Amino acid sequence: METKQAPDYILLFVVFALMIIGLIMILSASSIRSYNDYNDSFYLFKHQLLWALIGITFMFVFMNIDYHVYERNAKLILILALIGLVLVLIPGVGKIVGGSRRWIILGPIRIQPSELAKIGIVIYLAQYFSKKGNKVKFFIEGLLPPLIILSAVFLLILLEPDLGTAVTIAGTVFIILFTAGARFSHLFFLFIISIPVLMFFIFSENYRKERFFSFLDPWADPLDTGYHIIQSLLALGSGGIFGVGLGKSKQKFLYLPEPGTDFIFAVLGEELGLIGALLVLGLFFLFAWRGMKIAVSVPDMFGSVLAVGITAMVIIQALINIAVVTSS
Repeated sequence: METKQAPDYILLFVVFALMIIGLIMILSASSIRSYNDYNDSFYLFKHQLLWALIGITFMFVFMNIDYHVYERNAKLILILALIGLVLVLIPGVGKIVGGSRRWIILGPIRIQPSELAKIGIVIYLAQYFSKKGNKVKFFIEGLLPPLIILSAVFLLILLEPDLGTAVTIAGTVFIILFTAGARFSHLFFLFIISIPVLMFFIFSENYRKERFFSFLDPWADPLDTGYHIIQSLLALGSGGIFGVGLGKSKQKFLYLPEPGTDFIFAVLGEELGLIGALLVLGLFFLFAWRGMKIAVSVPDMFGSVLAVGITAMVIIQALINIAVVTSS
């Protein structure tokens, strides 16, 4: 009988620290928009707090489940994720929010299938490569089958459209392939062919193209396409080393488009300064370190790839958000 291992308490500390900092910043950053949209300064905070409590509950439940259960049900999990990605594209089932059809509304519950697809893909790839072993080094026999399935997932997500999630999944997949032992030549080939695909989807829509160029040079059009990034940079610059003080951000007064979500790091930098920003970056670094430490210590291939995939997924999302906010 296997002995249940104790949890990684450093990782738990990091997760709770990031959650608490996130809730505090949402309370501050979203207060103006909450009052403006819902006549309740705490509306978005209460919503996030509820989901944080639900998330904690599920975390402790899944912590006590043998992760090999996910290995045995990997294909089923992926199929359910694919069904969700198809359903969200059906008019009347998927709800359009911000120009994208990403949500399925079930009464008070909002489900974003692309988020479930992220973890579904990680579990599927971990199971696939744990069974294939050294066959991962052969493109046709080892890599091509999951790449075909992943192509279907990417297409469904891009049809929503949700380029950010697609990029996050692509980055996670590359790291998983590297961890599983794929040849460097195969990884390089996939990287090269992914560039024109990414460029096609960026330039296929004007709003994506404008965002891309504003990310590269927001000052080229400071009053239109580059306005939001410039406001984000002003927030970060205003914070200095120690910040203007918690709750005292000026940029959250509707200068930033989504101060409580997409641009929350800018508000954090303004209110808590460089010290606060470095603290959050340090916590993400600790998260990556402990995640990789777990991956190395796990006794089987499935658990190792699963740990790497989940860690990479979280870190890549954080890096993308911070890169956009800082235009770097």
